[in-house]
Amino acid sequence: MSYTRCLRGLASGIEYAADQLMNLDPADGRPVEMVLDVERLMTELPDLGWYHPDRNDMWRFGALLPLDIEDPDDRQYIVSLGEGHTPELNYSDHPLAKQVGFRLSVKEEGRAVPGWGSNPTQSFKDRGMAMVVAMARKLGLKKLAVPTQGNAGDSLASYAVAAGLEVAIAMPDDTPMPILGKVAGYAKLYPEQVHLDVVKGTIREAGALVKEKYLRDGFFSVATFQEPGWRIEGKKTMGLELAEPKSPGDPWKLPDVILYPTGGGTGILGMWKAFEELEALGLIAPDRPRMVSVQSEATAPIVRAFESGASDTTAVEPGSTIAVGLNVSGGVGHFKVLEIVYESKGCAVAVSEEAIADALRSTFVARGWWIGSEGAACLAALEPLIDRGVIQSGDHVVAFNTGSAEKYLPELRHLLVNEYGRSQ
Repeated sequence: MSYTRCLRGLASGIEYAADQLMNLDPADGRPVEMVLDVERLMTELPDLGWYHPDRNDMWRFGALLPLDIEDPDDRQYIVSLGEGHTPELNYSDHPLAKQVGFRLSVKEEGRAVPGWGSNPTQSFKDRGMAMVVAMARKLGLKKLAVPTQGNAGDSLASYAVAAGLEVAIAMPDDTPMPILGKVAGYAKLYPEQVHLDVVKGTIREAGALVKEKYLRDGFFSVATFQEPGWRIEGKKTMGLELAEPKSPGDPWKLPDVILYPTGGGTGILGMWKAFEELEALGLIAPDRPRMVSVQSEATAPIVRAFESGASDTTAVEPGSTIAVGLNVSGGVGHFKVLEIVYESKGCAVAVSEEAIADALRSTFVARGWWIGSEGAACLAALEPLIDRGVIQSGDHVVAFNTGSAEKYLPELRHLLVNEYGRSQ
């Protein structure tokens, strides 16, 4: 049973029917979100009756999501491939963590870890796309389209094939070959279901192609923030996982600082929404983590806006970065990312390409973790955040690794070497 009360414009505040099929808010062209009826949920499912901690995937949060996999009526729409319920890896022996005295965890959204759930395409995008496909099926949609820097396309193709939907995917020609090759393979194996277009440029040009070629042909856009809050709901589960008890009897509790690599920013909105709902349920206090938006110096619209005190971003000319998921020149939801950063007393920080490469290399050497370049950007941000006082002694800091380095080979292969100079 769905406890979604309505859709609501993130900027306008206007409410719409929960099952209304829409992209951006017709009132102002801004994103919309799904609004949970917390009071009804608490009345009908008291004492965490909505929570399924025995499940090893993101659907463990049951009726706190738009669809509850334990409900037969909802289950028919969900195609789960094991997404979510990923671990926080302890990295408190990181040199800076030891020097300053804070606890560092890496939220591993990439490679599978035994005993935990795992994102099937080794990317956090699976959370959002699992929800997108489920909601699309519920509302009778058959054809979806997405422009992408890579991982969202890989994820959508995987879930669409499993669900029997038709999808159109447009991505830049510099998309890492493992991602591009996999989607091309789907397009070859399932030509009636998966359509692939490769464009020169970035996600901006991919978006223009999707609009021109596919939306006119009846495809529904599930680009970042272009669907009615579905991807926010999927990404919300990252925040719920950070908060949920780590052992039976433990309280629901949030970290002090969250470092999040930010392209479009859906994850920041999703986690913030999770925290608001958990507070409304009486599970956490009003205190919030300091939210840090991490970008590459090559393309940093959020950082530029934050440093000037602006309420929204102005599109920048995209640069070139090994953290391809961060190569987003502007975003329709960036105003909300900035609002959250300001409210949480966090910040936005840009890191150099050299610092990203160094963090990726040193983490691989020290721990053998195949963190992606976006996750490495978060680790590269530790030093400037310490200098700014955003990270302090005694803090619990969570850095998100949003995908596996395997998805970025061969671009990153030269960095994944051990102390003897040999690739592992």
